[in-house]
Amino acid sequence: MEPTFERMTTAERILYVQALWDRIAADVEHEPLSAAQAAELDRRLADYRANPKTSVPWEIAREQMRRRD
Repeated sequence: MEPTFERMTTAERILYVQALWDRIAADVEHEPLSAAQAAELDRRLADYRANPKTSVPWEIAREQMRRRD
């Protein structure tokens, strides 16, 4: 019998949620984009192409977000 979520330790809960998230993420990768998502990506790409100097590389953006926490 598996322990219920409430009976799991915090570490066990974290591992469980991470495993669940990994399974969901794997499924999402195969889902098609919605029309709104595709339109947003197109808008962002057009904005980048029109203003490439205003973009920020992912590594820098990620570090900036981490510093905000």
